Amino acid sequence: QVQFVESGGGLVQPGGSLRLSCAASGSIFSIYAMAWYRQAPGNQRELVATITSDGIPNYADSVKGRFTISRDNAKNMVYLQMNSLKPEDTAVYYCNLDLGRAVVPDTVLRRNYWGQGTQVTVSS
Repeated sequence: QVQFVESGGGLVQPGGSLRLSCAASGSIFSIYAMAWYRQAPGNQRELVATITSDGIPNYADSVKGRFTISRDNAKNMVYLQMNSLKPEDTAVYYCNLDLGRAVVPDTVLRRNYWGQGTQVTVSS
């Protein structure tokens, strides 16, 4: 039912920047809190940032001060501006509804719809 399409990832050097975009389906996008998640190989999918329906953000400690989440409700879009990137930011990044948890175990992961994600690689 719900569809998400992430874009904007790529290869960037440490200290660099990327801007990720997420296009969400649905005519009632504006009422939902949204979030960015990421998953590195061998790790659980983890919450990166959330944004309420009226634009109030929150961030994981690991990215606070470096990342900025935003949304455009008229376009059904959510964005993640990533600055001062570190190698540990390397992961596949996904957008979804705010699921209300900091990590997404496999059991919970399979209950939800996810896009293909976009790969972010931070390396020299």
